[in-house]
Amino acid sequence: MNDDELLAGVRDAFDAMDPVPDDVLAAARASIAWRAPDATLAELTRDRGGRAAAAGLRGAAGRVLTFTCPGGEVEIEVSEHGRDRELTGRLVPSAPALVQVRHRDLPPDGITARTEPAGLFCVPRVPAGLVSLVFRLDDGTSIVTSWISL
Repeated sequence: MNDDELLAGVRDAFDAMDPVPDDVLAAARASIAWRAPDATLAELTRDRGGRAAAAGLRGAAGRVLTFTCPGGEVEIEVSEHGRDRELTGRLVPSAPALVQVRHRDLPPDGITARTEPAGLFCVPRVPAGLVSLVFRLDDGTSIVTSWISL
């Protein structure tokens, strides 16, 4: 028995005894479609979680996330609206861009919005769960945030 035959036997045993769930395989395939190899990665550097509202006030303070990349930042405030989230934020330094929200329950193009001239944006009705944002700047460059659970 050579190495290839041994590995094939081990793979068959795992497939029979502990198969990979279909949703895990679907997520793995989708992640390849979501790749943005030329994009600059903005990693989460600050997460200020929402706090309970003060007595007599409605609602709770939103969660504020800061993603940092070479030459800039993305600041996002997350507000809960039932099962959905509303993302408002800004791109620093400001730049015109198309904002795309990536989520496993959304179509491949996700939800999109445009930044205003000051770099501000708002994306309503984002499902709860793992989310990543892609900013396609008008100069042809892109920024992608790390994945974060909302």
